[in-house]
Amino acid sequence: LRHWPGPLTLVVRRAPGFDVDLGGTDPDGVAVRVPAHPVALEVLRRTGPLAVTSANRSGEQAAATVDEARAALGTGIAVYVDGGEVGGEPSTVLSVTGAPTVLRAGALSAEALGLTPGGFGA
Repeated sequence: LRHWPGPLTLVVRRAPGFDVDLGGTDPDGVAVRVPAHPVALEVLRRTGPLAVTSANRSGEQAAATVDEARAALGTGIAVYVDGGEVGGEPSTVLSVTGAPTVLRAGALSAEALGLTPGGFGA
């Protein structure tokens, strides 16, 4: 994919039998992302895929530092990884469980994703 690693989250259909509760709101979909941050990529290289969430509570602004993440999420998190200050727009969330649909606008525009007149990937 042209935007991976990068600021794109894809919502794909769950594989049959994959019944792990990932806390999402779509029982038939799973959101997947490959971030471009070097620390996150190294963690993924060492561990393989992880089921994780952003460093914020739903609807709140994402944390830009590990201290902001700790303040927002508290002691319920066992491990925080300090990758330095991060920022910028959140990832664009694109559902591909049917017709491609942007669920959350973010760093990538609909045009950058090929969602312009002429069709997906045009």
